[in-house]
Amino acid sequence: MPPSGTSLGVAERPGRNESVAAGGLTRDNTGFLLAKASQHWNELLRDRFTAAGYADVRPAYGALLVPLYEQDGLRQGELARRARLSKQTMTTMARALEQAGLVERRADPSDARATRLYLTARAQELRPVAERVLAELDHLVAAAIPIELADLRAGLHHLIRVEAGGGGRRR
Repeated sequence: MPPSGTSLGVAERPGRNESVAAGGLTRDNTGFLLAKASQHWNELLRDRFTAAGYADVRPAYGALLVPLYEQDGLRQGELARRARLSKQTMTTMARALEQAGLVERRADPSDARATRLYLTARAQELRPVAERVLAELDHLVAAAIPIELADLRAGLHHLIRVEAGGGGRRR
């Protein structure tokens, strides 16, 4: 939410070269806003999943489910890479999804040391619900922000790739 007395119009957005320190340690700080937006997004997901009968499906599960919906049967290491998760976090989340009946872990037939994750029938039943919920939320976001959703997505993709040394996309 912008400070009182300002709007979200494009003309009021700060310039690209505005000082990084300008936000300071306030609720206008970029990191704080990203964290709060993510928290709110997850609350909206949780509420809609609960209403659809999937109260036990946590929004965090999407980190593994989305790549598996793109390509089922990924090795755990590859899934961790695509989800941008450490191997330890990946293992913990895989166990949680397995306990929720959403994935099944199986030994890789070509490498006994590796494990692959496969979506269960329950995860396949969840897919159209998740697609509908995400489409609803996309619609809400598109109506609420003064930029095109495609531009927001592009910016988020670039943000995900920002490196500690300042190596993001430059114009």
